[in-house]
Amino acid sequence: MMEHYDLAVIGSGPAGQKAAIQAAKLGKQVAIIDRAESLGGMCIHGGAIPSKTLREAILYFSGFYHRQAYGVQRKRDVTVQELLDRCAEVVASESRVVVTQLERNRVEVIEGEASFVDDHTLQVDGKRQHKLTADYIVIATGTVPARPDSVPFEDGLIIDASGLPTFTNLPRSFIVIGAGVIGTEYASMLALLDIEVSLIDQKPGMLDFVDPEIAEALSYHMRDIGVALHFGEEVVNVAKTANGRVRVTFRSGKRMVADALLHAAGRYGATATLGIERLGIEPDARGRLKVNSQFQTVHPHIYAVGDVIGFPSLASASMEQGRLAACHAFGLPCDHQPNLLPYGIYTVPEISMVGRTERDLMRDGVPYEVGQARYREIARGQILGDRVGLLKLLFHQESRQLLGVHVIGQGATELIHIGQAVLAFNGTIDFFIRNTFNYPTLAECYRVAALDGHNKVATEE
Repeated sequence: MMEHYDLAVIGSGPAGQKAAIQAAKLGKQVAIIDRAESLGGMCIHGGAIPSKTLREAILYFSGFYHRQAYGVQRKRDVTVQELLDRCAEVVASESRVVVTQLERNRVEVIEGEASFVDDHTLQVDGKRQHKLTADYIVIATGTVPARPDSVPFEDGLIIDASGLPTFTNLPRSFIVIGAGVIGTEYASMLALLDIEVSLIDQKPGMLDFVDPEIAEALSYHMRDIGVALHFGEEVVNVAKTANGRVRVTFRSGKRMVADALLHAAGRYGATATLGIERLGIEPDARGRLKVNSQFQTVHPHIYAVGDVIGFPSLASASMEQGRLAACHAFGLPCDHQPNLLPYGIYTVPEISMVGRTERDLMRDGVPYEVGQARYREIARGQILGDRVGLLKLLFHQESRQLLGVHVIGQGATELIHIGQAVLAFNGTIDFFIRNTFNYPTLAECYRVAALDGHNKVATEE
């Protein structure tokens, strides 16, 4: 007899894990299907965890923040292996955490690759081939890097976002195609290693969903650490040169040559092998799945969550989507505030945001004001030597209700959660004015920014 489950989850990344664990906590019989070497998904093995670990390792070995604060030239030559060893250590630890959590919640892990036989039956191809059925199925397969046929990918030379481990030595120059989250993160990291980095995108700027002032500040400071930005430039050809380098040709006819190239222009939903077309589920041109507000596909008992459904493609958002899908499937009411998802982008300097942007507020005709605090005004910012940092509060001119928070600088992705909590309770900037923050901390930025905003409103009155 085929094994039957209340819930079968395809993919063990953040979205799949949380969907499986939530259902198991409701007493359901749950299976999660993934390739053994991929338990934990791209987040652990090729995405968020390795890249953020790599960033911290580079900041440490380069002594970047020490140089900013003390002028100490702490940088020394660092090898690829040193960076990869640190990444491997963290990945192994996180993988053990995932396995432990699934075991503790009695989620059955099935090794193999899943595909649909019908809307309730999955074929699993692995060490053993078998079928299983489930009342509900969650697709949480994530994404894979875009690898266009026109780009001659080659390990250690022309790579996608998963290809850095293929280098034996750090190149002296690097071209990065794509100024999205992945491209900007890697470009800024590599520049700290004194690699000559060129970041290319056919759009007029980077990160168009980010507050324009924050994005502009990021562009300025990326140039400051040595990244050459080439916006509005369309790449029409990528080729390997006779001497083993990489040549990029632009539509304008201009050429650029470097020791290596990272193609980071987009990702595709990992849906090609699922066989979902036979169920009437049609992915879009990038392999992503369309879902409703409850994360259901055209089949109400088949859900899709995480990066496979597209923006915002954040590990934190994926976790929440997985949890919500499992709750909905088994009738457990739960609250969700999708408008309060925090965004964290680990560039150098890092940026984070929650709530609405100035662009949103102007479009909707909301009378708003801005309060700002710069790290250099804050004692903790002076101690850290961070001359880049900026925190912006957007608030309603009349009610003073907080509408959005945008931060660039050290600790931005941690600092954002204070603003997120106030937004969740529909608080006003007066919360920051009335309350005392530890001194000296970056959290003081909230009080300084709130007072700045208050003074602007008071002046208008």
